[in-house]
Amino acid sequence: KILKALILGAPASGKGTISSRIVKKYSVEHVSSGDKLRDHIEKQTDLGKEVKSYLNEGKLVPDDVMIKFMIAELRKVENKPWLLDGFPRTVAQANALWNVQPVHVVLNLVVPFDVIIDRVKSRWVHLPSGRVYNIGFNTPKTEGKDDVTGEDLIQRPDDKPEAVQKRLEIYEKVTRPVINFYKEKGILEEFEGRTSDEIWPKVTAYLDPI
Repeated sequence: KILKALILGAPASGKGTISSRIVKKYSVEHVSSGDKLRDHIEKQTDLGKEVKSYLNEGKLVPDDVMIKFMIAELRKVENKPWLLDGFPRTVAQANALWNVQPVHVVLNLVVPFDVIIDRVKSRWVHLPSGRVYNIGFNTPKTEGKDDVTGEDLIQRPDDKPEAVQKRLEIYEKVTRPVINFYKEKGILEEFEGRTSDEIWPKVTAYLDPI
């Protein structure tokens, strides 16, 4: 059977890292709602313009728009195995997806919130290139400076501890019902750990036999 998997995890839980490892190891299509939306915004499609107007106002993209869009994206890869990332975010979205394209397995990454806040607190970015440094993990050679250009590193406003705490609380509130939705379907698998390297072997042990 063709694997249809979904990955869930709080902001900065290592979801991006685990997703890219899954995509590489198991040769599945990575369907990331964030990437797809950014693509539309860049190409200035009708959908892109609509989405941009919501985001500019700080609003979430409405369920019906996301559902229509993501189901169209998944239809493009329906004969391939895929890993879905960033969708569904609400039970309405999860329900709509279930009726059209049931997923086989939902991987939920469980990382303690204090670990996430610590991780993000030490994250510094070189804006022009997008290079990210984590103090104590991949620390820049010179404090506060980009290795390649020597330019200043900044901390994104949404990486400040209080902003992260708020994002995590919102995530918890919004996503808990989605997690419960899949738990009731009997397809939720939770992977706990403090780092991606700790979580990854548990993920492969689970996916290898599938």
